[in-house]
Amino acid sequence: MPKPWATLGVDLHLEPSGPGLRRSLTAALREAVRSARLAPGTRLPSSRSLAADLGIARNTVAEAYAELVAEGWLTARQGSGTRVADRTVTPPTGTTATPHPERPGPAYDLIPGTPDLAAFPRTEWLRAARRAFLTAPNQALGYGDPRGRPELRTALAGYLARARGVRADPECVVVCAGFVHGLQLLARVLRARGVETVAVESYGLPPHWKQLTAAGLTTEPLMFDELGTNPGELTSVNPRPGAVLLTPAHQFPMGVPLHRDRRGTVVDWARRTGGLVLEDDYDGEFRYDRQPVGALQGLDPDKVVYLGTASKSLAPALRLAWMVLPPALVKEVTAAKGGSDTCGVLDQLTLAEFLTSGAYDRHVRAARLRYRRRRDALVRALSTHAPHLHVTGIAAGLHVLLRLPPGTERSVVQAATWQGLALHGVNSFRHERSTTAPLDALVVGYGTPPDHAWAGALEALGRVLP
Repeated sequence: MPKPWATLGVDLHLEPSGPGLRRSLTAALREAVRSARLAPGTRLPSSRSLAADLGIARNTVAEAYAELVAEGWLTARQGSGTRVADRTVTPPTGTTATPHPERPGPAYDLIPGTPDLAAFPRTEWLRAARRAFLTAPNQALGYGDPRGRPELRTALAGYLARARGVRADPECVVVCAGFVHGLQLLARVLRARGVETVAVESYGLPPHWKQLTAAGLTTEPLMFDELGTNPGELTSVNPRPGAVLLTPAHQFPMGVPLHRDRRGTVVDWARRTGGLVLEDDYDGEFRYDRQPVGALQGLDPDKVVYLGTASKSLAPALRLAWMVLPPALVKEVTAAKGGSDTCGVLDQLTLAEFLTSGAYDRHVRAARLRYRRRRDALVRALSTHAPHLHVTGIAAGLHVLLRLPPGTERSVVQAATWQGLALHGVNSFRHERSTTAPLDALVVGYGTPPDHAWAGALEALGRVLP
């Protein structure tokens, strides 16, 4: 007796036209393969299923399949069904095929900003997902609160208070689809409030600045020195900024924490002017040789927006980040996000379970030890291959700053490309209007390579250093 699903096939959009059903069906299938709409290896529906879908005789479909098998467009094997053949796709009539040979990717990736994806805790995550899904209320599968699931907001509030010194009420936590999504929402709200200018750091992430300018805001860089970004310049920026975007715990990419006196200065500025501080705490959990620098938000929750993400601690693909907002800002940001939750509920529930069960703490501690070992190996390798170069920013985070002789940054980055080594110079993170004295340096990320590739990455780096 056939299984109940045996006659069911995949959906296949075909519109046979022209004289003769078999001929037009054959032409339609051939064109679908030729144009790559049906990819090599795609399993086609059975002749019975396709005949039923198109309202034609089964023999007509079988004959069309047989003709295309004979021409080499399809393959048919016992037990495997009929599939699209693996063959070079011929471009549609009237077009010219242009070869595009694939460039091999870099052998080693030392670009900062991504963790070791091979170390994602798959087994523990699946366990948390199962527990979270089985215990979730039915209404969790609906559209939901635009701020995010209450389970995750409550878990985040508890974790951030304990681990980062954030003063968080779950009612003021908004879950978003990554840090950039949160920044987009804030930029929209700031512009609606009449803000025209946001102060930023002289060195930072250009994609973040672009999100602000896309919302109609102007970004103005602040000076940077050995104590970090200088917030004393906020009073001289013209027009007066309505907000400032900072990475105070571990400045990206320079690698230093914001000096404690300057932490107070920036909060005082916000209190005095009514401005907002946007705190990017993207890798605040990874510290090695010093006491953790608490979140700036703890100094004044009414003036600081705290932004965190799972992209560095777990994986960017989760698309989960969070904002802890001043109470006066919650309604506006929630409205900007929309009328329902736009982040995946199942991943939110899983992360909430991951946090409350202690699995997240265990994962972060293990990752911290792993990254510290990599950092130590990196510092040792640099002392061997380039003892004349100065490395800074090693106390925390997932990258270090390696100072280079003046005028050598571009040639070193180019040499790294020839060696199959993905590497960024610090000037790719410099604001175009920065008045801070330029320098030559490499921003060496040590999060991305898996453990087995780390020694090879260090050898490749040693070969390109001046």
